[in-house]
Amino acid sequence: MTVKKNKLLLINPLSTKRSGLIRAQKSIYPPMSLAIVAALTPDNWEIELLDENFDRFEYRDADLVGLTALTSQVTRAYEIAEIYNNKNIPTVIGGIHVSVMPEEAKKYAHTVVIGEAESIWANVIEDFENKSLRKVYNGKLNPLVNSPQPRIDLYNPGYAFGSVQTTRGCPMSCDFCSVHAFNGKQYRPRNIKDVVDDFEKIPQDKVYIVDDNFIGYSTSSTERVKDICREIIKRGIKKNWFCAASMNIADHDDVLKLAADAGCRMVFLGIESELIDQLEASNKKMNIKIGIENFSKVYDKLHEYGIAVLGAFIYGLDSDTSKTIKNRTQYLLNSNIDAMQATILTPLPGTPLFKRMKEEGRLIYDNFPEDWAHYDFVEVVFNPKLMTASDLTSSVNEAWNSLYEPKGLKRKFINALKTTRNPISATWSYNSNLQYHDMIYEKQHEKKSFKE
Repeated sequence: MTVKKNKLLLINPLSTKRSGLIRAQKSIYPPMSLAIVAALTPDNWEIELLDENFDRFEYRDADLVGLTALTSQVTRAYEIAEIYNNKNIPTVIGGIHVSVMPEEAKKYAHTVVIGEAESIWANVIEDFENKSLRKVYNGKLNPLVNSPQPRIDLYNPGYAFGSVQTTRGCPMSCDFCSVHAFNGKQYRPRNIKDVVDDFEKIPQDKVYIVDDNFIGYSTSSTERVKDICREIIKRGIKKNWFCAASMNIADHDDVLKLAADAGCRMVFLGIESELIDQLEASNKKMNIKIGIENFSKVYDKLHEYGIAVLGAFIYGLDSDTSKTIKNRTQYLLNSNIDAMQATILTPLPGTPLFKRMKEEGRLIYDNFPEDWAHYDFVEVVFNPKLMTASDLTSSVNEAWNSLYEPKGLKRKFINALKTTRNPISATWSYNSNLQYHDMIYEKQHEKKSFKE
């Protein structure tokens, strides 16, 4: 007699309203958190992953449904959860948003997982099988030395990039970031062999290392990065990759040499602003330590090793005016930054920024959860201090039109070729700029009314 397997349906939702920074299939990354949940699930379960980056949701039978969502996606996740709840099929929702908004999430999903899943998913499965599923599970920040390899076989093959994680946690407490609230302030590294095994198994030849800061701040974290790169080189793995790092990566020539030899082609730097007062207000301690006068030296150092710079900046900081936004735009255009990410300050729940703006009554969109879809980094969702929301929107649109003007992007590409002397790195930076151009064009041509 064949015993029927329980079926777990994992769903990666995509906002039906807009997709913000997450849009084109060529620039998005697989839902690693769901692949980790799948890896934690016993072998006697059938598992399916429905990914709305490729396939819009249509009802599928399941015994248990798991969802995860960023803030801008969570309204869609709630919509899907209610469909299954109405059919008495239990839903479990997790992720960074619901971990800081569990009371909201409990209204829409049967069960809420707060924090990381590794420490409690076995309990969720066991309780489901015993028909005793709880309303809330609280995950712990365990060491990642035994973290499972994600079930990448469940990903849609259409992703252009693969992804791998080497560590979690961040000791910094940037005003606008919720990572430290979710993953903790301590770096928790994975086993190097497991990391490189994951890296090697990825079918794509382009990989994004999803760590919030690949380089870290300690000698041990720097040595870990070097060991990962050495192992990639030793195995002869030929993949191109990029990562996010703090600006102190420029202090480590040995790391940059090994990273370049191992396939690093671009580094994402969270620069945010070229003004010291704004960095201080945002609690960007490392950037302050590096010194604004030395930022260009950081870019040049990465270029020495053939690595392109993706510089991330924010518009709409509290001391911003139309003039400072124009100046920031000119800084981006005149600098040796190769790929330019310029987004609007977005107060995400779980951040000091959100708490402060909510207390000050500055949020424009506050009909939650419906209004979470606006929190996508390309829309003004708050009242600025020194200008109106509509003036900020106009200033940012003007800035975007300057940054992502096609002829200017070609000039950036030619400059990247000259500075990196690496056609692959220059092409990566150019393609990144084109993706931001397409995203902004889509945003500016949305047919919607502005809420003042």
